[in-house]
Amino acid sequence: MADLSTTYLGLNLKNPLVASASPLSEKVETVQKLEEAGISAVVMYSLFEEQIIHESLELDHFLFYGSEISPEFSAFYPQSGHYTLKPDAYIEQLAKLKQAVRIPIIGSLNGVSTGGWIKYAQKIESAGADALELNLYYLPTDPELTASQVEDNYVTLVRNIRKSIKIPIAVKLSPFFTALPHMAKRLVEAGASGLVLFNRFYQPDFDLEALDVVPRLVLSNSNEMRLPLRWIALLHGRVQADFALTTGIHASEDVVKAVMAGANVTMLASLLLEKGISCIPELLTGINKWLDDHEYESVKQMRGSLSQRSVKEPAALERANYMKVLSSYKSLP
Repeated sequence: MADLSTTYLGLNLKNPLVASASPLSEKVETVQKLEEAGISAVVMYSLFEEQIIHESLELDHFLFYGSEISPEFSAFYPQSGHYTLKPDAYIEQLAKLKQAVRIPIIGSLNGVSTGGWIKYAQKIESAGADALELNLYYLPTDPELTASQVEDNYVTLVRNIRKSIKIPIAVKLSPFFTALPHMAKRLVEAGASGLVLFNRFYQPDFDLEALDVVPRLVLSNSNEMRLPLRWIALLHGRVQADFALTTGIHASEDVVKAVMAGANVTMLASLLLEKGISCIPELLTGINKWLDDHEYESVKQMRGSLSQRSVKEPAALERANYMKVLSSYKSLP
């Protein structure tokens, strides 16, 4: 049987399957079941910037004042579930998970400004987190805000948090950068040990009967992994960071592809929410079978074997292959 062990953010993991930030980490019992099923690490659900802001008494005043101006104002802030819990409850849950399981627990902060992030990054570290994932979820809508300003804000945030804690930091990015490799390089230079590709922006929908904007949660599918797969293959060996591929991991073959592109780990959420924790052993069995059938001794041996620096036709990962793909399409009769 092949060796499935890998490393990520300086952590020694028994395999490349990591549970990404999701409601699955809300209950200690569920995380224990994830560990028993074979998951190698868990990223906690995110502590949102809005929660940290809402905790401030000064800002609560302005929120209250704002609600007097517009009754809909408070609707921008979550009203139910763990999103209404005080940030300290997040820290307590993290500490409970650390006591309950042996696998690494990675904290997650979601936002874009420094604000209270440093304080809670330190609290997450003190609670025993093995690493911290910075989930940079920001949609620039101001026409006066330049791309360089947004990128500088990201880099400054990572640099400031890096100075404030000792545990490893991973940055979860969106694919919407003009020069993604350069941005990745800047983040690593600012202190990120790993990059998680990609953050999946949830798009709103319109309710035509209620004439309202509503959230629509759509789980991922395997086709969605092509975007992070391509970029990890392009960045592997060029940017000195560990890579996690998230979005679209639904089969053992998906995991193999991700590792061959250069990923240290793959992150699961939609699959676990859709099919349950019982799918984890099936994934591990499938990975082992593929490695044995193709005479690989370990996950580490195959990592990066299909990255741009390793394949026979590096242009296949770039624009040079664009016309070839288009010309390969055959219309239906």
